[in-house]
Amino acid sequence: MKLSTLLKYNDIVIQCHDNPDADALASGYALYWYLVQKGKSPRFIYRGHSQVQKSNLMIMIDSLSVPVSYEPDFDEKPELLVTVDCQYGEKNVTKTAAEFVAMIDHHQSPLASGEMAEIRGNIGSCSTIIWDMIREEGLDVNDDRKLATAMYYGLFTDTNRLSEMSHPLDRDMVDNLVIYKSMITEMSNSNITLRELKITGRAIMGYEYFYDDRYMLISAEKCDPNILGVISDFAMETAGVNVCIAYYSSPSEIKFSVRSCVKEVHADELAGFLAEGVGGGGGHLTKAGGTIKPDKLMESIGGKLDENDINEKQLTKVTAEHFKSKMKLYYESYEIIYARTAEIDRTGMKLYEKLPQELGVVKLTDIFPAGSMAGIRTLEGDIDLVVSDDIYLMIGIEGEVYPITEAKLTKSYKLLDKKYDRKFEYSPSIRNSLTGEVKKVLEYSHACISTGISRIYARPLTRKVKLFTAWDEEKYYSGDPDDIIAVREDDPHDIYVIRGRLFSQLYVEIPE
Repeated sequence: MKLSTLLKYNDIVIQCHDNPDADALASGYALYWYLVQKGKSPRFIYRGHSQVQKSNLMIMIDSLSVPVSYEPDFDEKPELLVTVDCQYGEKNVTKTAAEFVAMIDHHQSPLASGEMAEIRGNIGSCSTIIWDMIREEGLDVNDDRKLATAMYYGLFTDTNRLSEMSHPLDRDMVDNLVIYKSMITEMSNSNITLRELKITGRAIMGYEYFYDDRYMLISAEKCDPNILGVISDFAMETAGVNVCIAYYSSPSEIKFSVRSCVKEVHADELAGFLAEGVGGGGGHLTKAGGTIKPDKLMESIGGKLDENDINEKQLTKVTAEHFKSKMKLYYESYEIIYARTAEIDRTGMKLYEKLPQELGVVKLTDIFPAGSMAGIRTLEGDIDLVVSDDIYLMIGIEGEVYPITEAKLTKSYKLLDKKYDRKFEYSPSIRNSLTGEVKKVLEYSHACISTGISRIYARPLTRKVKLFTAWDEEKYYSGDPDDIIAVREDDPHDIYVIRGRLFSQLYVEIPE
C-alpha cells in the first residue's frame, strides 16, 4: 500500500491501540503529518479504558506536540479509519465503525491482508514503516524536528533503547532523523516508576548464575519490557558474567532481554535461538530481546495453556527450564573458527569452481577516498572496513556483499561493460564513518562474471559454526547445518560460509 492511496478519502480518522505506547503515538503522529501536508484534515485518536498516564508519554505528547486525543466514547463513523501500530479487529484496539479501513503495523497477523494493509513483521517499529512510506512519497519528516524526534523515540522504546533492532531499515531511519537529543534524554530518564525500581531490585536479588558458561538468568515480575533491559544491563556490570537473560512470563506473553559482552556470542542470534519455534527475537550484537508465546511454549512440552485458568508460578518455572535447556544446547551446538589463524581440514571436501553467474562488483575508492573508515549495511548485518585501492565489494544474487582483493577479483572474474542491475529486498548501502555520508552501493556497481578460475574446497556443515573471517575478527558469520563451509583453493585462510539454498546456483563440482 502507498500512502497516496489514502488521499482519495476526506473524512479520515487515525486510531492507535488502546493504552498507546511511544511507537503508537509516533506512527499516528507521522501519518497525521503526512495527511496534513497533502491538504487533508485528519483526526488522531486512541480509545479504551485508560488514558495515558506514564510520565515519559505525557512528556512526549506535550513537548513534541503530538496531535492525539483520548476518545473512549467515540461513536462517529468516518469514511476512512486507519489503524497504526495495531490491526482492526485485534483485542488491543477498541473497534471503531468506518466505511473503509486501512492498517499499518509491524506485528504479523492473519487478520491483515489486501490493498489497504501495510504489514511488515520484520521491522522494529511502526514508525519505521511510515517513515519509509513517507520517504517514498518524496517528503522528509526532518522538516518537522519534533515529529522526527517522536519517530526516533517510537523506535527507541519498541526496540529496548535501539538494542533490539534487527532490520537495516530501522538503522537507516536512526541515521537519517534529525532530532532533539535533549528531549530523548528527558523522556528516557522518566521511564521508570518507583514500583518498577522495586521490581528491578527484587529480580536482581533472585538471579541464577551458571559458572561453566558464565551466564546469568534473571526472572522478573511483569513489567514494561524496557525494565528487562535495565535489569540485564545492570547485571552485565558484574565480573564473570558474559551473557545475561532477564525475562518475565505472563499468560499473554513472555518477554526477555539478552545481553552479551563477548564477541563469541551475538546477542541477536542468541535471542532468535531462544525464541525459535515459540516466538521471535532479534537485536544487536551486544543487546537484543524477544517474545515467546506461552501457548506455543506449553505445546512444545506437550502441555496446554488456558488463559482463564493459568498457574503463573508453573508458567514461570516452565519458562526458566526452557531458557536453561536452550542455553545448554546453544553452547554445545557450535564450533568457532578464526580464519586468520585456522586452516580447514580438507579431508572429505570436494573441489568446485564458480559458475558463470552474473554478479556485481564495486571498487570502494569509487565511493569514498582511500583511508576512510566505512560501514557497509546489508540485510545480513553491518560490515566495517578501511577503504583502500585494492579492496572491492562483491554483490551476490540476493544482495549479499563481501570484500575481495583486486588480485583475487582479476584472477576470478571478468568485468562486463554494464551496470549490475538487480532488485533486492534491501539494497546494500555504505556510510562514511567520519562524515556520516551514506551512498547506495548499487549505484556504483558494475556487472562481472566468473572466469571459472575461482576454485574452492567445500562441504556441507554438520553442526553450527561461528566464523570470524580474515576481514573482520570482531564479528562472526553464522553457518547452520546444510549450509556450506568453503575455503579458496589458493588461500587456506580465505574461509567463508555459503547458504545451502544458493550453493548449486553458484558452484559446480569439478570431477576428479
